[in-house]
Parts: sequence; C-alpha cells; structure tokens
Amino acid sequence: MATKITSAAAAAAAAKKVQALSLHIGLNAVSAAAYGGWEGPLSACEFDANDMAAIAKTRGMKSTVLLTKKGTRAAVLAALRAAAKALKAGDFFLLTYSGHGGQVPDLNGDEPDKQDETWCLFDGQMLDDELYFELGQFAGGVRILVLSDSCHSGSITRAFPPPPPPPGQRIKLMPEDVARRVYSEHKAFYDQLQIDVAKAAASATIDPDAALAQVGAAAHATALLGQFKPAVLLISGCQDNQTSMDGPHNGAFTGQLLKVWNQGAFTGNYKSFHGRIRAGLPPTQSPNLFLLGNTTAVAAFVAQVPFTV
Repeated sequence: MATKITSAAAAAAAAKKVQALSLHIGLNAVSAAAYGGWEGPLSACEFDANDMAAIAKTRGMKSTVLLTKKGTRAAVLAALRAAAKALKAGDFFLLTYSGHGGQVPDLNGDEPDKQDETWCLFDGQMLDDELYFELGQFAGGVRILVLSDSCHSGSITRAFPPPPPPPGQRIKLMPEDVARRVYSEHKAFYDQLQIDVAKAAASATIDPDAALAQVGAAAHATALLGQFKPAVLLISGCQDNQTSMDGPHNGAFTGQLLKVWNQGAFTGNYKSFHGRIRAGLPPTQSPNLFLLGNTTAVAAFVAQVPFTV
C-alpha cells in the first residue's frame, strides 16, 4: 500500500512539474530574394542566439535555436505555436531575437507614423501584430520573457533619422529605402497578413506594437485579444528613437546582459536586471522594460531572479 501511495504522490508531483521552453532566433543575414536584393549583413546575431540558449540550458529549459537561414517565418511561427500548445499555468517560455528590425505600412491607421514594426526573419518580416497575437495564445499563468536585441523605429525615428553608427559598427535596423522597396515588391503579402491577423483577433482597429516597438500601452494588446492571459515581460535593446548596435561577438544589448548575468552570479530581480543592463550601455542605447498581463501575476514575475523556471 505504501508503494502505491508513494507512486501516486510521485505521479502527482510529476504532473505539477514546471515546464520550461525557449526559442532563440539569430540572423546574421536575410534572403535577398525576400528583401529587394538587400541581405542585411550583421556579425553577432548568431552568437547572441547561441549564448542565450546556453543560459537557457543552465536553467533546465528545452531550447530551439534558429540561426540565419533556419530563422524563417514558418519555423518561428511553428515554434511559437508548439510552445503555446505545450505550456500551462506556471510554466515558463523564453523568446530571444537578435537581428534587424523593420517596418511595413500600417493598414488600420492606428500608428502615428503609419508604420507597423517588424522582426526581419530570413524569408520575410514578422509583424508586431503577429507576435502579439501568438503570445496571446499562451495559457493563463504562463510566464513569457522576451529579449529583443534589434531596432524598431517608430514615429520619432521617422522624423529624426538615427545618427550614423561608429566606424566599423552596424545598426540593427533595415534601411528606410530598403523597407519601402521590400513592401513595394511584396505588398499583397504584407497587406493580407495584416488583414488576416486582425480578423483572427476580431479587431481591425487596434495595433499592439509595444511587443516589438517597446512604446505602446498594455491596453493595446488587451483591446486586440481581450483579456491577455499570460504574464509577459519584454526587455528590448533600445528606445523607440534609438538604435541597437551590432558587435564583433555580441550585440551591445546582449553583451551587456551577459555581463550583468555573470554566468548566474546575478541574484537581483528583473527590474534591477534591466536597470543594470541599461546603466552599462551608452545614453544612445537605453533598453526598455515592458510588462503585459494580469497585474498580480506580472508583479510576481518581475520579482523573480531572471530566468527562474
């Protein structure tokens, strides 16, 4: 009898065990065919993805790493949807992206600069609306940490172009002329994508670009999806009117994050983690902290040591 009780208790404990998954995307280039002949060369993004996956491994996460040519729209969407299906309340999902940020014209007129922000995946861009929608499919109580090392220019950047990077360095921003050409050549695809996402979310008037652009309000996502179920914490590479820098081994944001993390020696919470990362970067690149979800759940999430499963 004791054996049966012990086995039942063990089964119950196993059923309650927290699951932790992670997805790491790093693109040192994009497909010229999908970006009007532009390949967007960068140096450090694959290193960034691998280094973040190494952290995930030390914390017991099961990781998927998508580097450059493998970082396609289909692969990213499939990984996000698989994670959303697998995880339940109390589980943890880490999503990291290192690559170019871009834009396509906004169709629903909610953006001051009339642009939707994007991640530049290998064979096409992922819209901010898409990412918000996919994150909104996770179950209530799932903790989602998003680390985005890229540029996402908004209305301020459009009015005041970013200064040129230091000699020998690149910014993680698709050039405006390239963005216009890409949209012109693939207009039907990106227009239909926005329409499809709006229909799926049952809203055609709300744009939740805070998930990528760092500057929107949580009300955007709530209006798009109704009650936003998971607890989401985003630390971005820079502010709306700034640029994220590439580097020889890590992007500036990821490099500083790794330095603060110090192979797990850091013991503060997410708020102090963000503050330390921000303090170590120049005034021209100030990472932002964005929170979304149930206030109580998000507060508990922020109070944890980073990467706690």
